Amino acid sequence: MKAFHDLAAPAKLNLFLHIVGKRDDGYHLLQSVFVLIDWMDTLHIEGRRDGRLQRHDVLGGDLPADDLCLRAARLLQQHTGCTLGADIHLEKRLPAGAGMGGGSSDAATTLLALNRLWDLRLPLSQLLALGLKLGADVPFFLGGGPAFVEGIGEVLHPIALPDQRFAVIKGPGGLATKEIFSSNLLARSEKLAIVMGFPASAGTAEQNCSGYSPDFGRNDLQPAAEAISSEVRDAVALMSKQFGNARMTGSGAAVFSVLAENGENGKDDQSLATLLQAQPEGWTGRICRSLATHPLSGWAD
Repeated sequence: MKAFHDLAAPAKLNLFLHIVGKRDDGYHLLQSVFVLIDWMDTLHIEGRRDGRLQRHDVLGGDLPADDLCLRAARLLQQHTGCTLGADIHLEKRLPAGAGMGGGSSDAATTLLALNRLWDLRLPLSQLLALGLKLGADVPFFLGGGPAFVEGIGEVLHPIALPDQRFAVIKGPGGLATKEIFSSNLLARSEKLAIVMGFPASAGTAEQNCSGYSPDFGRNDLQPAAEAISSEVRDAVALMSKQFGNARMTGSGAAVFSVLAENGENGKDDQSLATLLQAQPEGWTGRICRSLATHPLSGWAD
């Protein structure tokens, strides 16, 4: 059968994250801008005729019994009645528990790839609905590019952002999302955001935005996360000192800094390397660029 190799599953950053309410079912309502970056996992997917679904770790790590890739493949089988299967090989480069959407991105790439590999021809609208069943972040990774995000993360307003550069780091530990959201330090933004000239009520038309400033907004989860995790506190302090700004992304333990577009790549790389070398084993990070579109954009019409 056919196979697809070197399929990208990029990470995302939350440039800001405002909690603006809470639903009756307990889910928090948010506003955020999600942007794709060029730090990514890679998938290789081979079709099978026997209907079996198997996940393989290319880098030899421990395999979870039921990760999001397998759940995505199984959901697509059930939704379409497809009798084909797949071997899903994952090169996991993104750190776990980072708030960068690694698992959700892997699931989205799996849906896009299997939709083509199995010749299902589901439109993007159906894949978006399936993705939401897997997690609130999955539709974003199917959507194709940066977005102003509302609801619990499933309402996407496409926006156009200029190319930007970021330094991103994460310590070896993770964060429990449930613990953050149950903290009495969880902040809430009382006013709806107007994002770079893009009001919350603007609808779904693509907007051209002038670029993100680290002075805009905040991550309302960060105070609780810093109280829970000394690694997050340390990362914010280190990045603020090194690059002049720092913010946690999502509900995970990764912290990013916005870099000057006209900065020197080599100098920033060395600054980050020096910072990481001074930390205990297990810290990771890199200099990233934003992506204007997902590498698999257009795989579902």
